[in-house]
Amino acid sequence: MNPQTKSFSILIAALGGEGGGVLADWLVAAASSMEFPVQSTSVPGVAQRTGATNYYIELYPVPRSELAGATPVFALTPSPGRVDLVAATELMEAGRAVQSGFTHPERTTLVASTHREYAVAEKVIPGDGRYDGQGVMDVARTLSKKVHLFDMRQLALQHGTVINSVLFGAMLGTGELPLSRQACEQAIRDSGKAVKASLAGFNAGFEAVANPAAVAAPAVAEAAAEAAPTRKPTGPLADLIARYPESLHAILQAGVEQLVDYQDLGYAMTYMERVAQVHQAQIAGEKAGPDTTREAARYLALWMSYEDVIRVADLKSRAQRLQRVRTEVGAGPNDPMRVTEFLKPGLDELCSVLPRGIANMLRARLKDRAHQLHVGIHLRSDTVLGFAALVALRSLRGIRPRTWRFDREQQAIKRWLSSLQAALALDGALAHEIALAGNVVKGYGETNERGHRNLDRILAIAAEAGPGNAAAIAERVRAERLRALSEGETPSPVVSNTNPVIKPISFVPRRKSAARSD
Repeated sequence: MNPQTKSFSILIAALGGEGGGVLADWLVAAASSMEFPVQSTSVPGVAQRTGATNYYIELYPVPRSELAGATPVFALTPSPGRVDLVAATELMEAGRAVQSGFTHPERTTLVASTHREYAVAEKVIPGDGRYDGQGVMDVARTLSKKVHLFDMRQLALQHGTVINSVLFGAMLGTGELPLSRQACEQAIRDSGKAVKASLAGFNAGFEAVANPAAVAAPAVAEAAAEAAPTRKPTGPLADLIARYPESLHAILQAGVEQLVDYQDLGYAMTYMERVAQVHQAQIAGEKAGPDTTREAARYLALWMSYEDVIRVADLKSRAQRLQRVRTEVGAGPNDPMRVTEFLKPGLDELCSVLPRGIANMLRARLKDRAHQLHVGIHLRSDTVLGFAALVALRSLRGIRPRTWRFDREQQAIKRWLSSLQAALALDGALAHEIALAGNVVKGYGETNERGHRNLDRILAIAAEAGPGNAAAIAERVRAERLRALSEGETPSPVVSNTNPVIKPISFVPRRKSAARSD
């Protein structure tokens, strides 16, 4: 072997269902077809989304026929700072690789998709708990030699394929991967899995990196479309919406459509009546601008369409949802597909669809055992019985206004709106903060309970407001609101130094499994 020739190492960070294993197989097949010695290993992990796996591929870019019988020795796992190409199917997976020190500013090329699959730690925070994606990209550019970042999921959807094929093409497009395009494309063909769509995605990913100008034009077109004027109100309540300032039309139109879909036209009319009360109080008090009414209308629509088991069953049994699942997993129109719903209902979920009297009785008797009543259910919605169960649950929409959960949410909404209208006569800043506080109640179970407690504290503070202290009370309401929306785990910052973190590898003997009898 030529001592000047070095092995080429590749680290792929992928989430479950994104084809990371298939991508690793394509790389191995392409290297093998060029007679390069190659080795692939995988390390499963947990990303609190759909599971994450790191795939490590190492190859020696010299045909075996030129090695005179010598065999290179490859590593089983990647070493920090010694990876040539890091590829990630999602932005935070790229952040994990950078944080672990696998990229090096003098060696590593990083290729990653900029789209997000939010982690549980981000979702559990009542407010905006998303990690700083721009911060990850900035650090990645600092700690990598070359960086290629773009939305690969969007390209995959455009070409009807999975993101792994787009990532494969992008890796080759960097010019760093020591494989020929012919070998890579042939590896896809030989796999026999959605070959046409995979090749289309591969070509799109290659062009996005090798010829970035080719994908810049659609981005400009999308930006122009987003800047286009808002469409005029439509539907049965269009005349009512048109009476409001144009800045409110989009929110009101979306709110009406959401609530008609959630319950019925009468429920949407109740929404418009409540918005009218806030808007009239704003005009009478002259203490706030359209922003206050807009924020109140936004959170009112979301709150009135709270998710209960009826709503969940409705959304899970829609044809659009089933088609979306097919698209996400790459299933064809005639391919069999098995869909399992993972549910864990408890006392609150049961009470949410019961009449108020019965629900209150059950909650009083079982409140000390509520945490023991959660039952894990695996429901096959692709079967007749499973789908029928979802349809039966969604058919309960007609009785929703007589349920315990509906009554509880409506009473809280009325208290919130009453406090907001009172604040509109005192101070614009206070009224705006109370309008924003409509976002603290969400979810179900303990999350919902905590939201109601937080709202009660906010409204209690707001009730202390008077002509002489309204500004001070507004600051207290703001502080309490921000505290309520920040409850949850604090995201771990991304490492921002250039020194890789050295972590030893531990080998632990496997325990002998107990004898099993059939």
